[in-house]
Amino acid sequence: MRASIKSVIICSLFTVILSSCANPEPWLLGFEKTELNPILTADPSYSFVCPVSKDTVAWQQADVFNPGAIVRNDTVFMLLRAEDDPDAILGGRTSRIGLAYSQDGIHFDKYPQPVLYPEDDEFKQWDYPGGVEDPRVVELADGGYAMLYTSWDTKIARLSSAYSTDLKSWNKYGPVFREAYNGQFNEVWSKSGSIVTELVDGRLKAKKINGKYYMYWGELFVNVATSEDGLQWEPLLDKNGELLKVLEPTLHDFDSHLVEPGPPALYTDNGILLLYNGKNLSGEGAGKQTPEGTYCGGQVLFDAKDPTQFISRLETPFICPSLPHEISGQYKAGTTFIEGLVYFKDQWFLYYGTADSMVGLATRNGL
Repeated sequence: MRASIKSVIICSLFTVILSSCANPEPWLLGFEKTELNPILTADPSYSFVCPVSKDTVAWQQADVFNPGAIVRNDTVFMLLRAEDDPDAILGGRTSRIGLAYSQDGIHFDKYPQPVLYPEDDEFKQWDYPGGVEDPRVVELADGGYAMLYTSWDTKIARLSSAYSTDLKSWNKYGPVFREAYNGQFNEVWSKSGSIVTELVDGRLKAKKINGKYYMYWGELFVNVATSEDGLQWEPLLDKNGELLKVLEPTLHDFDSHLVEPGPPALYTDNGILLLYNGKNLSGEGAGKQTPEGTYCGGQVLFDAKDPTQFISRLETPFICPSLPHEISGQYKAGTTFIEGLVYFKDQWFLYYGTADSMVGLATRNGL
């Protein structure tokens, strides 16, 4: 159901207040949406021959949204999710991941072909027909890049990984948990991998803690996993052998339905800052800050020495749907789904998917 005008005004006020006032805690990042918004939309002119169906498809015809981003050679590169069939229902389209680049972080040029997509290979069983979704990308210690994305066979979402040295050619490694614990979690719904990074020489790079990479992941609640190489992961378990939950929804608040990791987490002097996507419930238990069913961005801090230890949570969302196009498209309840974060030319650039249909941008000056 379309949010009321009153609800949009409330979310807009929250966005303005949080991006213009002094942050209540030194570890919080404040953002303001750019005047140009959205910055990327669907485009039916891009065609591609699908290796599975052998058909020519307009792979960006329906939607372009939920991007990851990284800085390479003084250029911002965006890994974007694109869907092909505008007539298919939500969740019924095939997603592919494209690549775009920008010299200012705002205006992007797209490469004509997707860089990651379902193929007739060993990964088809997980990648097709739903496709590959919601990329997040980090630079590893060896200078290469790890992409975490969702493989969607239309039955189970599986967090998967791929590796590249140039952001154009990617080698798939498949579901990240398929070898851990003898495959115990390969059939478990998994999404949204946020690897811990650190700002080094002006670029965000994956950070090892106690000799391992750490990743926050999940959808209904936030879990943690560790890895030696950033590609194959082992989820952490609690004393009962269940997935360790380090952040759960808060009833009667903006994230009452689910908490889902956003862009790569930030290792700072104050702790590990995780920007996450919070969805409000509809009906009983829903929060009053935001419209029911709305996705807004939240922030939470974990201990730098022990990434599983919760320290504090921002009780108010720092970004919400506030523009007309953000309550349109596939998801009309309203979406600002944060996923890409870079530090570029003395600014933070936060890229987000909106209404499951377009790419938006918010920025923050300085460190």
